[in-house]
Amino acid sequence: MTGSDPRTASAAPLTGPAAPCWVTLMTRNLETAERFYAQVLGWSFRTGRLGADYSVAYRGEVPVAGVFAVSSAYQVAVAWTPYFAVEDADVAAARVRERSGTVAVGPLTLGKGRGVLASDRDGASFGLWERTEDSASPPAPADHAHAWLRLRTRDAFDAAIFYGEVLDWASGRPGCCDVAYEGDEVIVRCEGHPLARISSGAVEADVDPVVRPHWQVQFPVADLAATVSAAGRHGGALVEERTGFGGTEVTLRDPDGALFAVTDVRSPA
Repeated sequence: MTGSDPRTASAAPLTGPAAPCWVTLMTRNLETAERFYAQVLGWSFRTGRLGADYSVAYRGEVPVAGVFAVSSAYQVAVAWTPYFAVEDADVAAARVRERSGTVAVGPLTLGKGRGVLASDRDGASFGLWERTEDSASPPAPADHAHAWLRLRTRDAFDAAIFYGEVLDWASGRPGCCDVAYEGDEVIVRCEGHPLARISSGAVEADVDPVVRPHWQVQFPVADLAATVSAAGRHGGALVEERTGFGGTEVTLRDPDGALFAVTDVRSPA
């Protein structure tokens, strides 16, 4: 068992009432997913408020992700998906449609909020989340190992405009996320903490899901080699390894086919 690295306090929090985002895994078998991620990332699980088919992953006492089991009768992709916080799910969903994106589900009332499952105009799936009740989750502690995001898309500049208009990034409103163009990528920061990188080069029609436009959820770990080894022992597989400035990112496939990344990079920026 490896677990997440506690030395990455610079990333934007994904828990607490002011979190800009949340990540959820759609899977076919909840028990298999829980067993895999417990062994690979050191998480524990508790049944969520949405019923027996939904659980929340914890690192210690801090919630880090949701896991939702869906029946094979539904045509829903097995995947990790980021859900971005919005003030009004109806308004945000309308913005997606107006900008040639697609709204697949919602807005639906789920627990303490309203959710939307959508995709951008290049086909990358993401969610919207409007909180309608106060969160009972504690804020993430300073030493919490936050997950972060990377969008692989056709054109980073075009994607930044799309998400900026949908999610009010760089709008100047209090609490909004900022967008900076650094080198060939776009870096999204929330209250000064990096949340996501957006990079160009994805190919919409490619048969390889790693190359097609998609949001990749990345989990920093203390021992990259041990984590990759644990994934292989418990039914996962190594898909891609990328080494660059700052460290190495490894894309893995879990036993149900969902892609995610583990990394020894210290910051998403």
